[in-house]
Amino acid sequence: MTMILVFFLSILMSGSNAIPHPRRHSNHVIKDFMSPQNRARAAIHMPPLVWDRQLARYANMYARQRRQDCLLKHSNGPYGENIFWGSGSRWKPSQAAATWVSEGRWYNHQSNSCNRGRECGHYTQIVWKTSRRIGCARVTCFGGRGVFMICTYDPPGNYIGEKPY
Repeated sequence: MTMILVFFLSILMSGSNAIPHPRRHSNHVIKDFMSPQNRARAAIHMPPLVWDRQLARYANMYARQRRQDCLLKHSNGPYGENIFWGSGSRWKPSQAAATWVSEGRWYNHQSNSCNRGRECGHYTQIVWKTSRRIGCARVTCFGGRGVFMICTYDPPGNYIGEKPY
């Protein structure tokens, strides 16, 4: 696996706000982010996403900005993006990814829309036909404000009027 900037799981679970050396990585954290998403892609016969260290750096840079306020706010950058916030400090990457994937139950492929009153854009970004690379990050926000996680996707998806697959 490529060396990336991701926090060790032990640091994540402890709630520490320390940022480890940028060369450290955890294959377990990468797998936690990617496995639920690649299972969703496999279920509709889409190729798996591949971890990209540049996207992970971008995700980490933006997650670190959100540590101050923990706002559920998109970066408006050049990539597709899923973001997650949870209160407390024990949220795992697999839980964020599973939350996004679970929106698939609200997506209607025939009408290319979400069921009324439901969100499914996180799911459609995950399964977007042209997205190939992914990078993610997780931070514990200052002042006990919770956990912020982000995954970035390249090429981006969720173009209005286009079906994800």
